[in-house]
Amino acid sequence: IDGTTNFVGAFGSKNQVGFFASLGLYFCFVFAIFYRRGWQSLVWTAPIGLLSLYMLAIAHSATSVASLPAAVGVVLLLAVSKVLSRRYRRVLFTVGACALVGAVMAALNLGLLDFVLGIFGKDSTLTGRTYLWEQGWEAAQQFPILGYGYAAYWVQGFAEAERLWAEFYITTRTGFHFHNTYIETLVELGFVGVTLIAMVILRSFWGHVSSVVFRDWRADSVVLAGAVGLMLLRSFFEVEILGPYFTASFIVYYGLFKLRPAPSAVRPQRACVAIHEAKPASG
Repeated sequence: IDGTTNFVGAFGSKNQVGFFASLGLYFCFVFAIFYRRGWQSLVWTAPIGLLSLYMLAIAHSATSVASLPAAVGVVLLLAVSKVLSRRYRRVLFTVGACALVGAVMAALNLGLLDFVLGIFGKDSTLTGRTYLWEQGWEAAQQFPILGYGYAAYWVQGFAEAERLWAEFYITTRTGFHFHNTYIETLVELGFVGVTLIAMVILRSFWGHVSSVVFRDWRADSVVLAGAVGLMLLRSFFEVEILGPYFTASFIVYYGLFKLRPAPSAVRPQRACVAIHEAKPASG
């Protein structure tokens, strides 16, 4: 109420509030660009966008605020490529990828990372995340191949989980994780699990990006590339894909399955071929 604390809402987590707020802003943005049907559709979209913006502001979730512009940037870059031929799309993608890598390396060397973290009130430890990552890596060394088992680490009575709960003042002794999807997966499912989940996320993201850059331009692929890219960025700081009913999981796997060709596009062709082959020869 007085603005001295972060808003956690019914989710009990400011990062979850920030996640849904950033997702609301993202979908309002892509709807306005690709899917709107006249000005009337913007009338009911605007309140959703304004509410999402307000919730993102009061949640003070650095992960959500930082990842959203990157996802929007992916959409804008792929959207602009529509006016280019396939050849020049490849050139734009190559130059853009190299520029991005160079910008990240320059930012790290010039200390811009600490400056950005300071804007969000964070330090170089990311509010204890780096310590959690170190603890997760050490825990994973005990069972490196298949891990402790799915959802088998953060259970009451397990000594290591109890220790970390106590260190981070988690009095409920539940609902905690390593704040990194890959480390969390490494602990629970080992190197086998983390390899599989990384392949799923990267395949979903790269599949839609490559579809736009190297094949036919489609708005759906642009939107899904940005959405999965948002999940990819968040996966380094949150754990939102391992759970059974998480929205992030749905988006990633939906994006993955949308890469498959529609069966209806294949069956008619096969049916025509079969009819042609079965037709008796004249004469």
